[in-house]
Amino acid sequence: MAKKAPNPIDKYVGSRVRMRRMMLGMSQEKLGNALGLTFQQVQKYEKGTNRIGASRLQQISNILQVPVSFFFDGAPDLSARNDELSDAPSPLYVADFLATSDGLALTRAFMRIEDSKLRRKIVELVEQMAGGPKNK
Repeated sequence: MAKKAPNPIDKYVGSRVRMRRMMLGMSQEKLGNALGLTFQQVQKYEKGTNRIGASRLQQISNILQVPVSFFFDGAPDLSARNDELSDAPSPLYVADFLATSDGLALTRAFMRIEDSKLRRKIVELVEQMAGGPKNK
């Protein structure tokens, strides 16, 4: 029997749990202990393999000190999908990147730069290094 792919919303919510957990410097084990779960279960939630129930999501939001809505901010609107949009790149790559340790470290460092002109120059430099700006 073929394995079912994770629902995009479950995957997105899981990536937001991971991002917030990492922002707080919390391990999967520590979050799991606070929830009465194993770190492997937290891992499955973060990957979207296992769906997070409403009461569990409320628990996670309390532990991670964010409102439940945080986990849905910027989620893809799947109701608007049609044949024309199915070829468009998913915005999930941004959330996926921000949920990595590199993405989080880069974001933290970038936000510490107070000079907005310098931040703009850094963006331009990275775009040039990557082969030009991409609006996707």
